[in-house]
Amino acid sequence: MSHRTLAAAACAAAALLLGVPSIATSSRFTPRAAKPVITMSGSTSVYPLAVKLATAYNKAFPKRASFKILQGSSDIGVNDVAKGRVTIGNVSRDPIAGSDPGGLVFNKIARDGICVITHPGNPISQLSQAQIQAIFSGRTRAWSDISGAKVSGSIDIVTRTAASGTGDAFQNIFMGPSLRVAANAAAKASNGLVRQTVASNPNAIGFVSLDFLAGVSVVGYRGVACNLRNAKSGQYAGVRNFWMVTRGKAKGPAAVFLRWVKSSPAAKKQVASNWIPLR
Repeated sequence: MSHRTLAAAACAAAALLLGVPSIATSSRFTPRAAKPVITMSGSTSVYPLAVKLATAYNKAFPKRASFKILQGSSDIGVNDVAKGRVTIGNVSRDPIAGSDPGGLVFNKIARDGICVITHPGNPISQLSQAQIQAIFSGRTRAWSDISGAKVSGSIDIVTRTAASGTGDAFQNIFMGPSLRVAANAAAKASNGLVRQTVASNPNAIGFVSLDFLAGVSVVGYRGVACNLRNAKSGQYAGVRNFWMVTRGKAKGPAAVFLRWVKSSPAAKKQVASNWIPLR
């Protein structure tokens, strides 16, 4: 078993139920035909968007489907959908040839920015790619070596666990093929935990999805601020894809939902609120 699979199995999942009716206990109650349930698991980055899309879909089509949405990591989503545990796996990294199970269909639904973050008491206006690589690889270890730093002492690196799609995207976009995040970095299982850790430690630096920037200082990358406007315009380079993955071509209620996600103006409005719509 790969280290990614082991890490995925170790991640805890949180669930949200949408459009699931309560069960009446009266003897006179005649149950209606149950709506089909679309189940999802996977990326903590995609989770907020998946919830918004499912909520909007339920509002527009209250009789079509119910949703059960779990979060854990992109690898959990990939493995769960491959094994038939869920209808859709939510994934925030691109397909990995030779690693992902066969027979999966990756449906691109949006794009998202990854932002480097620091403690609010240590705002860093800009870092180059070379500086980010030096910091996260452990070559640059002290804040005194970073121009504009407001703290001294060691740099505490916060990264993601091996099963994370955000971690995989950060590696590909920011670190490149020849460098790895330092082995002594604190690995967290979600965007929320990275944000919480950085927000509570003045010496910390990490990276999160665009939807997780509250309470931290956001670092510019290659001369461009990391924000939704710059990510949408194409000026900000730290952008990756969001996917909803199915086992084979989507069928039934899942196929109808995915067509709505990719083509409906109402779905595009949800995407545009905090993410980057596809063109």
